[in-house]
Amino acid sequence: MAGLSLWWLLLIFVAAAAVIWVAGVQLSNQTDVLSVRLRLGSALGGLILLAIATNLPEIAIVASAAVAGNLGVAVGNILGGIAIQTVVLVALDAFGVRGKRPLTYRAASLVLVLEAALVVAVLAVVVAGSQLPDSLIALRLTPAPVLIAILWVVGLLLLRRAGRALPWHESGEAPDNQEPPRGHSQQRSEQQATAKGTSTARSATIFAVAAVATLVAGVVLERSGDAIAGHIGLSGVLFGATILAAATSLPELSTGLTSVRNGDYQLAMSDIFGGNAFLPVLFLMATLLSGKAVLPQAQASDIYLTAVGMLLTLVYAAGLLFRPARRIAGMGVDSLVVLVLYAVAVAGLFAIPNGG
Repeated sequence: MAGLSLWWLLLIFVAAAAVIWVAGVQLSNQTDVLSVRLRLGSALGGLILLAIATNLPEIAIVASAAVAGNLGVAVGNILGGIAIQTVVLVALDAFGVRGKRPLTYRAASLVLVLEAALVVAVLAVVVAGSQLPDSLIALRLTPAPVLIAILWVVGLLLLRRAGRALPWHESGEAPDNQEPPRGHSQQRSEQQATAKGTSTARSATIFAVAAVATLVAGVVLERSGDAIAGHIGLSGVLFGATILAAATSLPELSTGLTSVRNGDYQLAMSDIFGGNAFLPVLFLMATLLSGKAVLPQAQASDIYLTAVGMLLTLVYAAGLLFRPARRIAGMGVDSLVVLVLYAVAVAGLFAIPNGG
């Protein structure tokens, strides 16, 4: 695509982003239907299916970049995606939540705090793994990505157990948070599909078509984005961490707004934290596909973005515990802090020598 003009590249990029938006909504809807009908909702397989389905654009981009040897885009998309998907919660709080109470007040649950802790834990391993020598590789595997994958699976098992019961008053649920149980919007999606006469086979077919469309659009997005970055003189790391990461976060924004407007605040936050905890697992795929130690090649801007992702996640974890009741500028205090911190962080990203 390098031979195309900038306008053609922008048109292709926007078209691919639009396909990801539409296909991502279908993926989310059909995942809800299949999870309910196949009774995968609380099972480990269901959680893994949901994590993969909601992150197919990132999977396609990381795989394409790793095969092409463009590891800077792959790493930037993973770590930048975590930061910007956390900022999606700001949009959900400001434009999705109705009434006087902000998102974290209504969603407050110790299970969500544990999900935030899992995000911080896997990102801590990312930082540690980036300091290991790139010669520490065997059978196309390096220690940090393997540990991240193990930590993610163990974390899912613990979260599944916590979701059933915690040895706390009300099983870790805060008083006067959302009244319907977490995940009730998934049941609603399945009931709507049943009312329309959508069979399980049809739902699975739609899921498969949307998955293929998302994967193809993700590759196109990565290739056109890399060419655009070259045209405008922006490094692959910066482009992957900002514009490309924002484009791949569109499905999370759409489905999150749907969950919030249906009153399923906990599910909306859980989808974001769950996706963010899964994204570093893609370092394992990138290492296998490229045959190189990916994390030791992380630049200063990548570690910077990792710290930003950890900080923003901790702000929301604090919000879930302290439950600010006020809304400022149409959002909770924690969302406002996250928005300001992210804006400052992006400005700082351009000041990093190897990031610009």
